[in-house]
Amino acid sequence: MSHIQVKNLKPNDQVEGVYLVKYLGLMDSRDGRKYLNIVFSDSSGDIEGRVWNGAEDIAKHINKGNFAQVKGKVNSYQGRRQLIASKVDYVEESNVDTKDYIPTSDFSAEKMSEELLGIVKKLDDHYIKTLLLNVLEDKEIHRRLLIWQAGKSIHHAYQAGLLEHILSCTRLAESLSDHYQVNKNYVVAGAILHDLCKIYELSSGTSVDYTEEGKLVGHLVKGLEVVDRFTYKIKNFPYNTKLHLKHILLSHHGHYEYGSPKIPHTREAALVHYIDLMDSKMAAFQEIMKTDSTPGHWSGYIKHLDRMVFKAELPFYDKEISDEELAQTRSLSETPKKKAKKKHDKELKQNLGSLLEGFEVKK
Repeated sequence: MSHIQVKNLKPNDQVEGVYLVKYLGLMDSRDGRKYLNIVFSDSSGDIEGRVWNGAEDIAKHINKGNFAQVKGKVNSYQGRRQLIASKVDYVEESNVDTKDYIPTSDFSAEKMSEELLGIVKKLDDHYIKTLLLNVLEDKEIHRRLLIWQAGKSIHHAYQAGLLEHILSCTRLAESLSDHYQVNKNYVVAGAILHDLCKIYELSSGTSVDYTEEGKLVGHLVKGLEVVDRFTYKIKNFPYNTKLHLKHILLSHHGHYEYGSPKIPHTREAALVHYIDLMDSKMAAFQEIMKTDSTPGHWSGYIKHLDRMVFKAELPFYDKEISDEELAQTRSLSETPKKKAKKKHDKELKQNLGSLLEGFEVKK
């Protein structure tokens, strides 16, 4: 049986193929039995799995980040796909083409990098432009930006996702700075530097996780270190410029409860926060549109957004429609259950009419 990509798995499919174990946890069922809660993945997406037989033995031989030969069947549980695995065997990474298991950006990393540098070169603040060029042209930073994810599982969680997010934020910084008449140099700098140090906070490869630096320090503080490291090499870099750049980085999460040591106190810092938030949320919607396999117009329940997402294109009309077409738009918006009920009621009414035709009403 050939390997079926995760995004193409459907309820009742028989599965046999190699998948990456993205998560693995040994759990207790209600009747006291041990079972495995597993997330299987490849470059097309993830699917939750369950192993009911031999769970403890499998957990001894397979860890998160390993590859596994999986045999089982896809079920539907509470509106979500679930892979019930009857067999899970360890597979050496050397026997696997890892490219098939690492999701990547839809855009060329090299072209994104070139566009980012082009935006920086148009800035008119000498010191901020010099700082950003020195950072982006650093060999190790450049190497990492071409491949790093922006998050483990939600926020641009694919290869070159961090660069995609940074470029998207920088494009918004260019246009929105003009719209709100704020200092574009600082907003562009914030868009580029705010998440840059996720290249140190997160690992790379097939199983992305937080590094020791990420767990102990984090990308906000590492961002300040990068500013200090590169401004130190620029002659007469103004202290007050550095101060405001650091404020933007420290406040870009926007709220204390979201891990922000400071809240935005300048228009530029506030705009960087809103741009970052908007881009990460819109990217989450885009990813659902690409990967959610729930039949129909609606996604399954998305926990991190606390909602279901409407997946179809919104209606568009370039000219006036007829009465008949208008009636059709109403029927398209009805749920299958409502349509079935209408059809049933219509048939019942017709059948009842046919029965009554055979009776005479006596006065």
